[in-house]
Amino acid sequence: MASAPSSNLPLMYNDLMPLNSRDHVTWKARQTDKAPWLVGQHAIPLTTDEFVQAQRSFPIVFASGDAPTPLALMGLNEGVNTFVDAEGTVTEPVYIPAYVRRYPFILAKLQQDSDDMSLCFDPTSDIVGDFDDGELLFNEDATPNERTNSLLEFCQRFEESGQRTKNFIEELQKHDLLMEGEVAISTNPEGDKPYVYRGFQMVDQEKLREVRGDVLRTWNQNGLLTLIYAHLFSMNLMRDVFGRQVSQGTAPKPEPEAAS
Repeated sequence: MASAPSSNLPLMYNDLMPLNSRDHVTWKARQTDKAPWLVGQHAIPLTTDEFVQAQRSFPIVFASGDAPTPLALMGLNEGVNTFVDAEGTVTEPVYIPAYVRRYPFILAKLQQDSDDMSLCFDPTSDIVGDFDDGELLFNEDATPNERTNSLLEFCQRFEESGQRTKNFIEELQKHDLLMEGEVAISTNPEGDKPYVYRGFQMVDQEKLREVRGDVLRTWNQNGLLTLIYAHLFSMNLMRDVFGRQVSQGTAPKPEPEAAS
């Protein structure tokens, strides 16, 4: 349900190219009101800086496996995003994760043995290119303009948020607070077989209640406790997202009864 991406490329990116004045001095970035890269994406990476806002819109879970990345669930099944139409238009006011808003740009290492990161973009996107329309990315003297500097700053803030998110995850793991999650959702109160969703992690509330008082006090002071409860409260939206799938016809079909 919510596994970490396995590709060498980040989720949603088909390719990466470094932005540079030699090759892209005349290139422009277009504005768009559609996000076709969101179509079919049900689990979107999320930073802890976004938990409080995102928990009003989506369930926040953690990816299964050894890399429990926080994820905003925009659908409960692979290939289903209940908040965008087939063209990538967001169908109602909802929080859009920063991971989505930065696309097609990203900070990436050009050399694995170096910590230096460069502003790159997905060249398969129709947002950046040598177009007649759009905003230029470089000044006449080939220096990055205000638009590019703003993009770079956004991506840098995202990386900084990612480090804070990593620290949060490490704290949860240190106290063994993550457990395999399971949610059973029934569409009929008469007792039909419920749909059971697994393949994600969540905070174990029983273990949370056992955390020492001095640790909880520290978490309350540094805001970590707020993040934990934003995650836990957001889990109430699992049934809401499932209901959206039912109304949109994207809910899983009931399994046929076994022959007697």
